Amino acid sequence: MANRTVLIAQMTDIHVGFAQDDQAEELNLTRFRAALRRLLDGPNRPDMLVLSGDITDHGDAESFTKTAALLADCAFPVVPMVGNHDSRAALLGAFPQVIAAEGGFLHYVVEAPMGLRIICLDTLEDGRHGGAFCTARARWLADRLAEAPEAPTLIFMHHPPVVAGIDWMDPAPDEHWITRLRAVLEGQRQVLAVHCGHLHRQISTRFAGIPLGVTPSVAPLVGMDLNPIDAALPDDRELIITEPPSYALHRWDGETLVSHYEQVGDWQVLARFHAALQPMIEGMFAERE
Repeated sequence: MANRTVLIAQMTDIHVGFAQDDQAEELNLTRFRAALRRLLDGPNRPDMLVLSGDITDHGDAESFTKTAALLADCAFPVVPMVGNHDSRAALLGAFPQVIAAEGGFLHYVVEAPMGLRIICLDTLEDGRHGGAFCTARARWLADRLAEAPEAPTLIFMHHPPVVAGIDWMDPAPDEHWITRLRAVLEGQRQVLAVHCGHLHRQISTRFAGIPLGVTPSVAPLVGMDLNPIDAALPDDRELIITEPPSYALHRWDGETLVSHYEQVGDWQVLARFHAALQPMIEGMFAERE
């Protein structure tokens, strides 16, 4: 019998509401349907789904309502978070399970199975594309970490606090909010990882000594170009491309956190576990002995 594990699904940057006039249904909503259907019908039913920001493109109530309606079939909790394209008020209207904290911030703690603690941060500053993490939010996070210093903790936030090399999307390395967040997280050994969105690409690095991952978007991805950009000199580089929608599954077995990433598409299956492949599978298990 397989050991019990916890699966935390993460979808990010859905951008519902970015419509093109010549489409029966907007592209981003179609991509979200496909990703969600894979999650619901695929072999890896999660214990929870975290939507790590930019759920909508314009923060409007209609787009949030469309998103919530599609999520109504989920038999697991859905944890929505705000990104720079979202509106706190519209999110609260569509997801009544979310309760605003002091100061109006949408940050909270979720107790997952097997002792895993999930902290969702609010990095929205209205009118700003990049992230924010003020002194009030820093105090809140420090208090939450201090109240359970031995509990394995997974942090989700929309904006990555790192320079990834995608010049037009990156923060400056010394932005105050990044320095403030680093000061809170340094030495917090219970934090297993930090997982973000915003960059529309898969990225792995470390921040404050903690593994940090960026989950690629459900909406079209950002072009893979690590060259500097001159805002005053259009150079015809690829900015947004239609790579397949993606999502993450973060697997916790009580000791180790492992993150998997899947692109969603009409892929061809080249092998299944039929009787002819049973000797190969048995041999792989025999090697563990």
